[in-house]
Amino acid sequence: MKRLLSALALTVLLGLSSSGIAQSAGASDKDLATAINEILTQTYKSNEPGASVVIVKDGKVIFRKGYGMANLELGVPVEPDMIFRLGSVTKQFTAVAILMLAEQGKLSLDEDITKFLPDYPAKTQRVTVEQLLNHTSGIKSYTSLPEWLLMWRKDTELNELIGLFKDKPTDFAPGERWSYNNSGYVLLGAIIEKASGQSYQDFIEKNIFQRLGMAHSFYDNTARVIPRRVTGYSKGKDGYINAPYLSMTQPHAAGALASSVDDLALWDAALYTDKLVKQETLKRAWTPAKLTNGKLTHYGFGWAMNSYEGHTVIEHGGGINGFSTYALRMPDDRVFVAALTNKDSGGPGPARVVLKIAALTVGEPYREPTVINLAPSALDNYIGVYQLSEKEEAIIRREGEKLFVSFPGAGKTEINPSSETEFFIKDSRSRLSFTRNAAGLVMGFVLSGSSGPDQEATKTNKPLPAERQAIVVDPAVYDGYVGEYEIAPSFSITITKEGNKLLAQATGQPKLELFPESPTKFFVKEVAVQIEFVVEGTGKATGLVLYQGGRQLPAKKIK
Repeated sequence: MKRLLSALALTVLLGLSSSGIAQSAGASDKDLATAINEILTQTYKSNEPGASVVIVKDGKVIFRKGYGMANLELGVPVEPDMIFRLGSVTKQFTAVAILMLAEQGKLSLDEDITKFLPDYPAKTQRVTVEQLLNHTSGIKSYTSLPEWLLMWRKDTELNELIGLFKDKPTDFAPGERWSYNNSGYVLLGAIIEKASGQSYQDFIEKNIFQRLGMAHSFYDNTARVIPRRVTGYSKGKDGYINAPYLSMTQPHAAGALASSVDDLALWDAALYTDKLVKQETLKRAWTPAKLTNGKLTHYGFGWAMNSYEGHTVIEHGGGINGFSTYALRMPDDRVFVAALTNKDSGGPGPARVVLKIAALTVGEPYREPTVINLAPSALDNYIGVYQLSEKEEAIIRREGEKLFVSFPGAGKTEINPSSETEFFIKDSRSRLSFTRNAAGLVMGFVLSGSSGPDQEATKTNKPLPAERQAIVVDPAVYDGYVGEYEIAPSFSITITKEGNKLLAQATGQPKLELFPESPTKFFVKEVAVQIEFVVEGTGKATGLVLYQGGRQLPAKKIK
């Protein structure tokens, strides 16, 4: 599950030291553990929310340790047997449950979902179970809907949750595109219930957790007393806060499970066997989906497939209120790494940490590409408007000696040259490979590094759109805007003034500076978000409107 309005958050990843140790013939598990411990102690401070980490190689646990705090109020440190919410790491369990039912003959992956969900509206084109698994259904993802914000705290029946999105128009024809989709996995949970005659919770707990001896894994429920379960945190304006409450009926089969790294090691071990499903069946889960245009994605069923220095990587992460998680396996190397953290913001996410650890474990220490210097005149060759699709464009601009790219619905991101054709985004696997014609002119780029298909963009002759320009506003005006504005019972935006700057901070997110384009309307440079204050005659705001992704979200000032 991905937090709604996560675009308000800046992804801040630490530049962790590249430990010199490589797990080669001369390096011991002790040397490796020392290098990995150095990475983790840099990342997870002893007095902040922490992480539980496990590394398995050749079926043996070679590293298992907790870092930071499991509960800040009680001063309890994280220990490796503790239980964390998994977020979207849940999806791989849902996918395997579907494959189990397929092997039992209770469903087929190419069947229309309306066979199991007769009340689900028939679409112009049939949607199959497989398209739910690989995010190519085109169904609207409910976590992108503003109205879902109003439901976070509510215990919701599965039918009501499905009712939130079932009548929405599809985003694209099934199989035509790839788009990460939580609705698809909620529907898979409903299909599991229909095909098995059990609740999703009972099916997962009895047929997977109990069968594999995963005694510290559950469908999470805040009312249920679960020993060793850690507390989740978000970053507030003055430090960490308890994460906003989320009813665990909301994520359901898309993200409601909880587990420990020990249990995830048992899970990974089972994936090399036929304990749950046959290996031949599991291969389908690790086969990239193919779109109707023939392009391959990097996503199968509940897992993304990538590579690192020639090593096959099968992986998935999760983000849910109070928690960020990542689990990565390198099956050819028999390596598994999992990191479960009890914070959803405020520092690096676990994805890069896990990759760096896995890279060390297979003897290929992770290193960022080397940035080369290109003259501003050379950088100007890349500036322009690039067509991504019929309705979407990417913009590349130069600011001084740096290039920035802006994608639809997002702010600008710096891209760094490692050659005259290859650019990368730091602390990310995203790469832009530029193409040139015989005359050396830039014709477009290919964006790679996501779970979807590599995306081609063609350079156009369109002029660069005008950038938003900040105007000068008397900082005294900002005093009337300071306060807390509630978008939903569990989600608010806090406006503060620091010196002559106005800043906004959404629940669980870092502060972002607001720039005025009028005395009441402001924009954020880093992300595609605008805020307009509703002001009464005295100059004091009574509310605001958040503009993002073509949507308007009103918020009332509550203090």
